[in-house]
Amino acid sequence: MSAFLDRLRAGAPVERPVALVVAHPDDETVALGSRLAGFRRLTLIHLTDGAPRDLADARRSGFADWHGYAAAREAELDRALACLGAAPAVERRYRIADQQAILALDAIVDRLTHDLAGVAAVVTHPFEHGHPDHDTAALAVTLACAALARRGDPPERYEFAGYHLGEAGPVFGRFRDDPACPEVLIEPAEAERARKRDAIACFATQAAMLAHFPLSPERLRPAPAYDFARPPGDSFYDRFGWDMTAAGWRRAARHAWQLQPA
Repeated sequence: MSAFLDRLRAGAPVERPVALVVAHPDDETVALGSRLAGFRRLTLIHLTDGAPRDLADARRSGFADWHGYAAAREAELDRALACLGAAPAVERRYRIADQQAILALDAIVDRLTHDLAGVAAVVTHPFEHGHPDHDTAALAVTLACAALARRGDPPERYEFAGYHLGEAGPVFGRFRDDPACPEVLIEPAEAERARKRDAIACFATQAAMLAHFPLSPERLRPAPAYDFARPPGDSFYDRFGWDMTAAGWRRAARHAWQLQPA
């Protein structure tokens, strides 16, 4: 086990500079809510504003436009971070449209290559076809870390459990199996679970989705060597009739992935 994962599992403070790259407001709380207060030099990066432009989610939550919905999601994030006692040293909010991050891949990779320079480790989503923006986060972090490796300064790459479509239906809070990348389980203490519960309650617009996730354990593992041109399994997000399908995502991603130096 890496020293980084060992400290997280033990609940010890993390002094090294670490980045957490997530797709949406609330992903950080689901991912590592019990441990965010322990990062002393955290860079927290949100790729999207959490507001799909088709307005379905906005109207479901009582908003007339995506601007108000995006602002509400940012306010929920701020309240949740306060509940967790999290004080990132650096916050970056790229504010790309929800479900459309792959269409801004080049710009995201450029920004991440800058924002991840100098961090010792980066934690992000797995590539599991759970949500197109989760897949984009996994790809963009991989590409940015590859660019940093060519400069001789790559961070360690880790990922947290999100959700995906399993054989029996949706699976929340667990990875797709990969025996080559054993996971570490973080078991929060009761006080940590209570803070995380309060933080999750801050995301009123996401209550229905977040109800599927267990409070604990939180699961981390080293990031596998993905082939982003091939499907990792069946797509969960293809169930929703979104404009961005898994096949469309892979078409958009394939060119950038296959252009990578060997």
